[in-house]
Amino acid sequence: MVVEVRQSPPQMSVDEFETLAEFTAREIETVGLEFVSGRLGVRKARNDSHGAVAAWLACRCLQARPGLGLHPNLGLRVEEHGEGRALPDGVLAPTGSFAGQGAWADPGAALMTVEITSHDPDTHHRDRAEKPRAYAGAGIPLYLLVDRDTLWTAVHSDPDPALGYRQVHMVRFGGVLTLPEPLGITLDTEELKQYAD
Repeated sequence: MVVEVRQSPPQMSVDEFETLAEFTAREIETVGLEFVSGRLGVRKARNDSHGAVAAWLACRCLQARPGLGLHPNLGLRVEEHGEGRALPDGVLAPTGSFAGQGAWADPGAALMTVEITSHDPDTHHRDRAEKPRAYAGAGIPLYLLVDRDTLWTAVHSDPDPALGYRQVHMVRFGGVLTLPEPLGITLDTEELKQYAD
């Protein structure tokens, strides 16, 4: 499945964005800024169910692959040439992969990025269209979307910098989802039903 995303001129340069994001992180702790597809995005503080989904996923992944960690809200340089800056809800990678990399890490060690929808008006554009293309452009093997709006999980795989992810496998909450290689982890999503609020 390919989602068409129209490119508009960037709102600012990456350097201008990083200056703004650094100020925001220091002065306003309840929001984080992203810069994907030349567009400024605001990530606000999440509710408890959002965090419960992240904790559930971290636990399942660590049980299956003990050497990995789910790094929450880690800033990544994304898109084909690293022109974007994203704050995924989680980045699954070997433990310690991002130590010492500063506010915006290189995504080379990332095995999977994770987004958990937050019932906000920008979810469709951000989590279902822009982010998959940006993560594929950065060469991240997998993108997992836990969509609390539609009650589906979707794992995107086979990244192509020009097209985005070429494969998408979707499972309704309650079904069994297999995260393909390089992970090979099977998730029973029954527990996600209680975190849809």
